[in-house]
Amino acid sequence: MTGPSPGAISSRRVSWPADRRGRRRRRRRVLSILLVLLAGLGMATARLLVWPQQGMPARVDAIVMLDGPGDRLAVALRLAREHRAPMLVISRGTPYSSPGVSGCGARIPGVRVICFNPDPATTQGEAEAIGRLAVRHHWHSIVLVTTTPQDTRARLRVGRCFGGDIYVMTAPVPASEWPDAIFYEWGAIIKALVLQRSC
Repeated sequence: MTGPSPGAISSRRVSWPADRRGRRRRRRRVLSILLVLLAGLGMATARLLVWPQQGMPARVDAIVMLDGPGDRLAVALRLAREHRAPMLVISRGTPYSSPGVSGCGARIPGVRVICFNPDPATTQGEAEAIGRLAVRHHWHSIVLVTTTPQDTRARLRVGRCFGGDIYVMTAPVPASEWPDAIFYEWGAIIKALVLQRSC
C-alpha cells in the first residue's frame, strides 16, 4: 500500500490556510450584512415607532381618538376643551376598551361628541369608519389621538380611507410597555403593507 505523493500532501497543506481565510472572509461579510440590517432596523424603529413626526395646526375639522392602551381620552378631551376642532370622535368597542370608561358623555361647549364601535374592532375597522364619517361631515383635516408606537400605522390605515390632512397627537406609553408595543407594531405594519392594502 502506497501513501500519497509528497506533492499531494504539500498542496493540501497549502489549501488549509486558504480555506480558513475564505471562511473568515465569508463570516465577516455575513456579520457585516447583519450589522447593517440591524442598524437599518434600529433607525427605522426610531423614526417610525419611537420618534415619528407629530403635531397639528391650531384647528382641524375633527379630533379622532383611536381606541387602545394609554390615556388617550385625556389627550382627546384636552384638545376638545382647547377648541382645536368642532367635533370629537371617540372609537369604542375594540379589545382595549375599558368598561365604564368613555368620553361619550363629555359636554364641551361648542364641540359635538360622537362615539362609534368599529367593525371589525381593529385599526382597520376604525379607519373605515373614519372614512365614512369624513364623507358625511365633510372633513378636510383630522387629528388622530393614539400612542406614539401606533402613530405610523394609524396614519397608514386612516390615510387609505381619508384623503384629507392627517395629524397625530399621542398619549404617553409606560416605559415597561415599549418593547411589546414595538414588537407588535412591526408585525401590524407589515400586515398592513403586505396583506391588507386597501381601505
